[in-house]
Amino acid sequence: MTGPTVRPATPADHAAVARLTVAAYEADGQLKGEHGYAAVLADVDTRAGAGAVLVAVDGATGAVLGSVTFVLPGSPFAELCGFGEAEFRMLAVDPVAQGRGAGEALVRACVDRAVALGCTAVVICVRGGMAEAARRLYERLGFERAPERDWSPAPGVELLGLRLALSG
Repeated sequence: MTGPTVRPATPADHAAVARLTVAAYEADGQLKGEHGYAAVLADVDTRAGAGAVLVAVDGATGAVLGSVTFVLPGSPFAELCGFGEAEFRMLAVDPVAQGRGAGEALVRACVDRAVALGCTAVVICVRGGMAEAARRLYERLGFERAPERDWSPAPGVELLGLRLALSG
């Protein structure tokens, strides 16, 4: 079986990205009590205009398995990254495709892109109580807690900062 391939999303992918992103966040319990975040997740056109939306596709069928938005400082979607850093947001894998390596492939693609751009670090924020599999993935890939970057976008929503230092 061929593993996932990561490529830039095309407009033809946007509907699948919107569907799977909302489905993944719902399945993980991240949309409980949310205030319009599902609409933000589903607005792939806006994300694509503000950063790079990448998709992981099945190597055999070409089906979209997951997606992520990669941004740099100054993007309207940048929440944590500072000068010289990159950030990724809205990493999601279709619930029916989880466990097939799409999430890891997307994270690695973001790290590779950051290295190619000469960034010193990749930063992300995750919701407190994130899924165990996501926590293990980020730890395995070298992300470390950065508590100074923790923040709350809305009452009851605690986001934890993680950072991966990149070597030159």
